[in-house]
Amino acid sequence: MIDGVATKTLVRHNDDRGFFMELLREDDAMYGRFGQASISKSFPGVIKAFHYHNGQDDIWYFPFGYAQVVLHDMRPDSPTFRQTDVYYMGEDQPYLLFIPRGVAHGYRVLGNSPAYLVYFTNTAYDPARPDEFRIPFDDPGIGFDWRTKNR
Repeated sequence: MIDGVATKTLVRHNDDRGFFMELLREDDAMYGRFGQASISKSFPGVIKAFHYHNGQDDIWYFPFGYAQVVLHDMRPDSPTFRQTDVYYMGEDQPYLLFIPRGVAHGYRVLGNSPAYLVYFTNTAYDPARPDEFRIPFDDPGIGFDWRTKNR
């Protein structure tokens, strides 16, 4: 696992009415400071990658749909510098993924339904000074193959 990345398994409390599940609490180890909460919808096959932040940490959760999430450590002082990790997230795998600043991240929607990403950041977006730096999804320095492999 890339240094500083963390996951939190989410627990559903089910009954005959449906379920209840806490996402993020102020006393969670991965929670630092609240900046913004957002939601994004992406259609099947879409790849949104890569980008990173210098001052912003992200916490991702996919409540509906499925995604292949790819992280790439771009921090030269990290013990996992240039390491790439893959996470499979979605409605049947409910967990939070903490992505520290300096780790490039992106995802590909899997399956035939849209994927919804709910994410929390430790800073609010400032259009005058956006802390978002883009890298092409097929960047040779990362070298990630987004194609689904037949096994």
